[in-house]
Formats: sequence, structure tokens, C-alpha cells
Amino acid sequence: MPGCATRAIGRRQFLAATGATLLGTTLGGCSFGLRNSAPLAPPAPRLELPPLNASPDRITAITVCTRPFRAQGPRLDVEQIQGKTVVHNYGHGGSGWSLSWGSGEIAVEKAMAIGEREVAVIGCGAIGLTTALLLQRAGAGVTIYTKELPPDTRSSLATGVFTPDSRICFDEYATAAFRQLWEQMARRSFAAYQSFLGLPGTPVEFIDNYFVTDTAEPAHRSLPASDPRPRFAHLQHELLGELLSGAQEYAPGSHPFGPRYVRRGLQLMFNLAAYQHLLMSDFLEAGGRIRIDEFHAPADFVRMREKTLVNATGYGARALLGDQSLVPVRGQLARVIPQPDIHYGLIHRGVAFVPRRDGLVFQVIGDSDYYGFDDASVIPDRAEAELAVRTIAGLFSPA
Repeated sequence: MPGCATRAIGRRQFLAATGATLLGTTLGGCSFGLRNSAPLAPPAPRLELPPLNASPDRITAITVCTRPFRAQGPRLDVEQIQGKTVVHNYGHGGSGWSLSWGSGEIAVEKAMAIGEREVAVIGCGAIGLTTALLLQRAGAGVTIYTKELPPDTRSSLATGVFTPDSRICFDEYATAAFRQLWEQMARRSFAAYQSFLGLPGTPVEFIDNYFVTDTAEPAHRSLPASDPRPRFAHLQHELLGELLSGAQEYAPGSHPFGPRYVRRGLQLMFNLAAYQHLLMSDFLEAGGRIRIDEFHAPADFVRMREKTLVNATGYGARALLGDQSLVPVRGQLARVIPQPDIHYGLIHRGVAFVPRRDGLVFQVIGDSDYYGFDDASVIPDRAEAELAVRTIAGLFSPA
């Protein structure tokens, strides 16, 4: 498979160059953190952080997800298929959770405008589950048709941070109209997440995120000018810069990471086990129905009693609809035993760490958004997982 060959070369080259420093803004599962345009605050007092208890022997699971990238961005149009009105809502790249409420709102408006009050949602991942809840709030009776339920959906294996422009589209497709639509979805979703703060189980929380570099000059996850591949659109800094602030720099000697340089930012994080459980409970308590079913082709839609469908199948739409515009982006997580006193994230040398309550997450993110691109393989890579854990754990050892 071309994707597998691409991945093998990309990983081998990256692992051979792990000493290269980068200041990433995109996690392998999703982008991570916001670039801040505001002036930095005055030098802060010494940064004190509880150390991580992380080592390869504490890895409890290695999971792989496939993110559905479309060069032109998410598909949100409406078409007639097999006598059904189908509202498409898929192809969000690594931004599914982050854009789910805003994207779902657009899909619901289109579905409800058709006039039917019984609506089917195909898929129970980030987009499908959120859209189903929004349909209920709009007055519809909703049935979710799905092959898998959380925690077995692809979305359940996501990184779990608010990253609304992670592989959302190529820059050439980020027109003025698209940017306006994207900003609408991102702001609507960000506002919705505020209602989950402070709830039992901590489904959503804010954390400080620290970018750690070996030199004073921060590196960026951008392609060199000589690279002919298309650039990914990065919209957060330009359109959402004021939502997450808190930028602060720490010089060597003012933090626990030895002779390195540290920059702090603010990050919104989803503890997916608790968050998905809450969404599922809310959907069922509101009278939602779930049918375990699998659709192999559009012809299978005829057996559904509903006339209006929302297609939220993510990468599954490639096989279901023959949508070759979908490109797989592989993302692997190493899950480590939770540590309740850790409430900060880290990015260092192409590896990201997220302190989720349902298990610490470590991920190799590579040196650009093309890491894992066009790779549909889902076989866990133990060497990559151990590299991710060792790289972050090494920050707490003398450099």
C-alpha cells in the first residue's frame, strides 16, 4: 500500500533525527495549542511542576486512529440517495471533536429544514453523537445507526484537545468563505465546551501547555520552501487568537527542564472517557435510540425507515460512498497509567504529552502535518510508543 510505504520512510527518517528540535502546534491526532500574538508577560517566577512518573513499562495500551482529511475541508452538503435526503457531515481531519458542535449545528439546520421530524444519524463518533444531541434539542426524534459504539469508534482514539484547524484543509482551499464558515464552527464549539467545565468526572478542563525547546529560537512545524507539497491551512492564530491566551516564557534555570527554553500556552482538553459517557447518557435519557448496523453501500440506506439521514461516518465514508477525496492520517497514542497530580501538557522534540484523567497520552507528532499522512494502517508500533514516552520522561532528567 502506498500509504504504508510513505509511513515507513517518514517514521524511519524522523526517528533517526529525534535530536532535531521543533515547537509543534499539531498533535498527531489533532493540532495542539494556539500560537499567541499578544506580547509576552514579564519574566515569571521559577516554574515548579510535579514530575511525571512515566516510563515504557507503564504503558497500558497503544492505540491507532485514522483521521479523515479532505483537501477542500469537511463535506457539509445535501444530496438525494436511494430516495433519502442525506446531509453529509464528515471529513474534519484532526478537528472532529474540536468542531463537532459548530459543524453539527450546520448539519442540523439543513436536516430540520427538510421538514421531517424523525432523523437518522449514521455513525456514533465525535460528529455523529454531537449531531444527534443537537437534533434532539431541535425537536427531532433521533436514531443512531452505527457499527461501533464508544470506546470503539475512531473518535474514541483521538488525542483529546481543542485543535480546530488540525489538518482541516489545504491552504489553497481556505477561501474567505471557508474561513468564515470555519470560524463560525470553531467559536460555536468553543462556547459549547464551556458548559462542560466543572462537571463530575471532569469531561472538559483547561490545562497549561509547555513547549520545550533546546535552543532559544523556537522551531515551527512548517515545510521548507523547497518542499513542493501543498501547505495545510493554519487558522487559529489569525481567527481565534484571543480565545486562549496565557503566553509566558521561561529561560534556562527558571523551570524543571534543565538548560532548555520553555513557552507556556493555555489548552482546552477533553477527557474522552468521561466526555463520551456523558454525551451517550444525555442522548439516551432524551429518548434517543441506537441500532447496531453496518452499511456497505448507499443501496443499504433503503432499509432505514427515516427519510432524512445525517452521514457522520468520518473516514468510513471513503468505503461507504466511494469518496476518494478522503485521505487517511494515522495517529498513534501511547496510554500510560493516570497521574492525578499532573495538570499540564508538554511538547518536545516532535513528541506531545497530554495529561488526560483517563490515562496519560504520549504521541509522536513528527516534524510537520504530513507525519502519518496517507497512511491507513492501524497496527500499533511499540517502538514509536516507547520513543514518545522516553522523550517526554527525559525532560525530567539532567540534559
